[in-house]
Amino acid sequence: MLVYQVESWLMLALLLAIIAVKGFTLVSAIGFRPDAYEATGKQTKSTWVGILTVGLVLELATLFVALGFIGGILNIGFTIAALVYLADVRPALKEVMRRPRW
Repeated sequence: MLVYQVESWLMLALLLAIIAVKGFTLVSAIGFRPDAYEATGKQTKSTWVGILTVGLVLELATLFVALGFIGGILNIGFTIAALVYLADVRPALKEVMRRPRW
């Protein structure tokens, strides 16, 4: 029985960590100006905010409802989207915002 308890606590910790990452990416995406997204050549601000919002809501739903196989696949996809935002889009946005304006 102890193994199952450890596994349950680890899964809960992982779920909460993913929710924290998705929440951080959403707040970060909201914080940048729309023209910064256009300057980086990435998707628009509304696209990223929409993707990250749906991902966070879907992940929060996992706390209360078993979403099954399709929900799990969607959660993986939206988690990858949040990680892409962190690894690619956010650094590009920070670089654009750091450049001097003429």
